[in-house]
Amino acid sequence: MLIDFRLDAAGVREILRGDEVRALIDGKAEEVAANVRAAKPEAPVEVRKYTTDRGAASVAVTDVQAMAWQARDGLLTRAAGSAGLEVRAWQR
Repeated sequence: MLIDFRLDAAGVREILRGDEVRALIDGKAEEVAANVRAAKPEAPVEVRKYTTDRGAASVAVTDVQAMAWQARDGLLTRAAGSAGLEVRAWQR
């Protein structure tokens, strides 16, 4: 059996730019931040929602001690994993 599949790039782009995906991205960022706060209530966490060619968000700890927890214990990495996200090294 042969299946003819063609990706509708314009349709995918429209979905990725939509409100539903934006809400999903924002919700996951808030979930990661909540996981960080649950693990280390004293850690200052910043969620930044922004737009590129689609909705995006970042979660960051904003002081040196919390950055050390990330370096030593993977604080943000674990929080993202608990939210069901996969963290990989950035590649160019």
